[in-house]
Amino acid sequence: MSATSASHDSRPQFVSVQHITAGQESSKSLPPLRLTRRGRIVLFGIPLVILAAILLSLAGFLNAPAKAADSAADLTLTPTVSVTVQSGQSLWAIAGSVAPERDPRDVIADIVQLNNLSAGGVVPGQQLFVPTK
Repeated sequence: MSATSASHDSRPQFVSVQHITAGQESSKSLPPLRLTRRGRIVLFGIPLVILAAILLSLAGFLNAPAKAADSAADLTLTPTVSVTVQSGQSLWAIAGSVAPERDPRDVIADIVQLNNLSAGGVVPGQQLFVPTK
């Protein structure tokens, strides 16, 4: 006997379930399906919770005050000046010279926001818009 035929013969043989239960099908019927309390919660409760979460999210999204002003007349412009960065200057020095009455940290935050700066560093010759108020 070769190795391939020995391994082929040693595999278990499976019989179809239909062959075993075919004779018993008429004598025994399955009991009706009953849902337990946990099954009813899973079947009805979880979809209701998901539906409520979706509805609340949509209601919050549609009622959110996401507008800057009611009309164009209510919008105000921030007065700015254009400053060219000199060699050795930092944002702190620029903020202190343009708006000495304000906190330099607030002015620096405004400069970063107005100019879309990703870092706090500036290079000589760079043009910056600096708020004057």
